[in-house]
Amino acid sequence: MLTSADRVLTSHVGSLPRPAAVVEALFAEDRGERLDAAAFEATMDAAVEDCVRRQVAAGIDVVSDGEMSKISYATYIRHRFSGFEAAELPRAAPADLDAYPTYKQRLADAGGTPTYLRPICRGPIALADPTPLDRQLRRLAEAARALDVEEAFVNAPSPGVLAIFQPNEYYRSERDYLEALAAAMHYEYRAIVEAGFVLQVDCPDLALGRHTKYQHATDDEFVRGASERVEILNAALEGLPPSSVRAHVCWGNYEGPHHLDVPLAKIQSVICGIRAQALVIESANPRHAHEWELWRGGRLPDDKLLIPGVIDSTTNYIEHPELVAERICRFAEVVGRERILAGSDCGFGTFAGFGGVDPDIAYAKLAALAEGAAIASERLW
Repeated sequence: MLTSADRVLTSHVGSLPRPAAVVEALFAEDRGERLDAAAFEATMDAAVEDCVRRQVAAGIDVVSDGEMSKISYATYIRHRFSGFEAAELPRAAPADLDAYPTYKQRLADAGGTPTYLRPICRGPIALADPTPLDRQLRRLAEAARALDVEEAFVNAPSPGVLAIFQPNEYYRSERDYLEALAAAMHYEYRAIVEAGFVLQVDCPDLALGRHTKYQHATDDEFVRGASERVEILNAALEGLPPSSVRAHVCWGNYEGPHHLDVPLAKIQSVICGIRAQALVIESANPRHAHEWELWRGGRLPDDKLLIPGVIDSTTNYIEHPELVAERICRFAEVVGRERILAGSDCGFGTFAGFGGVDPDIAYAKLAALAEGAAIASERLW
């Protein structure tokens, strides 16, 4: 994993806004429509090259493919694995939105919530088609090589977050389901690392899950369940060097009250147990910006790096670089300047065609991130 001894490196969480042509193609694919394969590939190739180019231009050191070829960061798996059927099922709203029904309705009326076919597990899970992953990795490798990128990462969901988004109607227990998901995802995790990329495992289930699927549990019950999900995730990561893995944890990439978020203090030790060298943690939004202090006193294990979010991913404010630098320096103070990279709270295109941040503003925010990291580097070295 790329680190630096003389400046703060920059990255982000992964997903970026998809162009209109990409969104159209992805939803056609999701509906099962007949596609022109060559045109689909050309659209995705161009989108990945453009998003990598824009990341490099913004000053991002560790880039991604923007998850251009995925309709969302978790539901795309039905196009790669057997055992899933698509259906239109209602989704439970986060508990914090249920607490404010007027605001929840306003979001729905404004089209602020994504609509997509929801995969349901109704059979044994197994790899069905490795081609989409192979093509995804090829696109990023070609773009990174053409733009002289030193390091790139690829997102893949944790078994736990897959279980949140894809209901189980086949396996006898949640653990059986999670273990089947882990066994299937091991192929994708390994392929990403063997292709020369850093694997980012997205684990919102360890935080967001508290006020969504597990909202009726107690905090203690949730933490015990989160520990079990980390155990299962670690089994899926077996054999992969932790130095090639980073894990992202967040409380949900939406503008909402978030007053029911589980505090970082309650899950901190659990997420530190993930077999990943770096932890990518939501840290900029008003509900969690104060939690930087929780990393004092050696709470970040000696073998780990921290990639805190120092820019928000749900609003169109472009953070002032001085504020970004201030946030970076706080984390450097508590964990050490050589153990941090600067990142974003979450992705800017978690679901294709949806997202509160204007695409051009998203890249402007990344540029502010890079400028803030440069200011922080001057102060820290």
